[in-house]
Amino acid sequence: MRPIRKILVAVKQPGAAVLPAVDKAVQLARATGASIELYHSITERVLADPYAEYLNYMADYKRETEQRYTLELESLAEKLRARGVNARATTDWDYPPHEAIVRRARRAEVDLIVAECHPTKRRAAPWLLHLTDWELLKSSPVPVLLVKNAKPWKAPVILAALDPTHANAKQAALDPEILAAASALCDTLGGSLEAMHAYEPISAITLAGLGASGTMPSEVAAEHEKHARQLLEQALNGYGKARVVRHVVPGRARDAIPQTVRDTGCSILVMGAVSRSGLRRVFIGNTAERVLDSLPCDVLVVKPPSFTSSVSERSRGIRYVGLPDSLSPH
Repeated sequence: MRPIRKILVAVKQPGAAVLPAVDKAVQLARATGASIELYHSITERVLADPYAEYLNYMADYKRETEQRYTLELESLAEKLRARGVNARATTDWDYPPHEAIVRRARRAEVDLIVAECHPTKRRAAPWLLHLTDWELLKSSPVPVLLVKNAKPWKAPVILAALDPTHANAKQAALDPEILAAASALCDTLGGSLEAMHAYEPISAITLAGLGASGTMPSEVAAEHEKHARQLLEQALNGYGKARVVRHVVPGRARDAIPQTVRDTGCSILVMGAVSRSGLRRVFIGNTAERVLDSLPCDVLVVKPPSFTSSVSERSRGIRYVGLPDSLSPH
């Protein structure tokens, strides 16, 4: 993870009374000396009236909408500048939101995107993130900090979720990126660094079979755990081993990660995005799909250095929609 010099804050509702993503970006900016860009993409649908070409309202509507959002963001930026933060405001017409954010991040050459997690709604698959959050995590070429609560960071516990077996990221090998990002956050925020590795225990059926063959199941299980600890130790080499609390947890990562977050009182979980063979685009693996939405803590997602976003460079502009057939002229 690059040093944080520029932060892009994706502001969903510029006029909201509480903006946790902005507040936490300010904490980072003050600690690092970074600048902040407050960004809002205008994604409102505009009715494509077939007779609009004969009217002048469209230009007025576009200008007035831009001014409204710009004034709200600029007012917020002014408050941040009064607090000693180098802040600016940017608004444009672009959609969908995740693509607009990625495009702006590229143009501004930011080092970190901070976005507030959309509130969870009842869905057929309740563990799925809101589509915008999900797509942003998949497509962003820079780390994304997904803010999930408004509680300020105070000596936070930073938990790095590692996969030293690389079972889920054979090509990516993201552990060094995860550790570097977690370590940087720890130093920046005056927190404590912890690391975890969830390993699959040997099944009871397999252990029972070993017992029948004369092998001591307890010895096999102990050796399996020892190997998992060794893998974590190897991953931690070079990252201030004495300062890192280790958690080697038996079980599937989708269960072990939330439990470890609760046990440690973690404030920020650092995870990696991985690629699956056979698919062209990078996306959050099955583990994160089932974990992220239920976590109470903020989440920083990093990518392998080789990642290239598929989001196009060209903005989409205003989002026009057609008239329903029942209202179309005949």
